[in-house]
Amino acid sequence: MPRPTVAQLAYGASTVIFSTVAMLLLSRTSSGLGITVIALAALALGLLVSMTVPSPGSRGTQREAAGTAPEGERVPTAL
Repeated sequence: MPRPTVAQLAYGASTVIFSTVAMLLLSRTSSGLGITVIALAALALGLLVSMTVPSPGSRGTQREAAGTAPEGERVPTAL
């Protein structure tokens, strides 16, 4: 499993922080159980966001595997 990039870590961390604050403000909960549920939901959301951010090399390898090229580029063909 490849290591996460700096962008993935930044997106995940900011998602956790902002979603936690937003959910706590919107729910106005003060119980320990409510805060725990919100924190766990925010962590899950942050993990989901950080894992779905594309890594830098993923697009090029998918194109090569599919045999396609970006618009305007020619794909070499075998004769």
